[in-house]
Amino acid sequence: MLRILPFLLMFGVGVYAFIDCLTTDENEVRGLPKLAWVFILLLFWPLFLGPIGWFIAGRPRREKSAGFGFGRPRTVHIAPDDNPEFLASLGKHNQEHEDLLKQWEEDLKRREDEIRGDDPDGGGEGRTKD
Repeated sequence: MLRILPFLLMFGVGVYAFIDCLTTDENEVRGLPKLAWVFILLLFWPLFLGPIGWFIAGRPRREKSAGFGFGRPRTVHIAPDDNPEFLASLGKHNQEHEDLLKQWEEDLKRREDEIRGDDPDGGGEGRTKD
């Protein structure tokens, strides 16, 4: 079993390098075009030169990510109540709603006054008494 372990390790690293190369954006690959790196990984896999070359010269430099420090950088999500942009948009959104509500109330009051026949000045002379 101990004799097989290095080959399994080389195979795993090779598979990881190949998948990493395939999933990397074309414009992020360093050194050579992406297609060339795919061929290098496939041709020099048994010698372990392909994966080593990919990790040293072809793989894009990645920023330190939250997590274990390997793989793709993860997006950090912020809760809405901790996001200042979201909170600012709420204030703007609420103000728009309040302005719209005031406009509707004024329109409704004007329509009610027209239906009753009331004077817009509030004199009340248009009312009929029964």
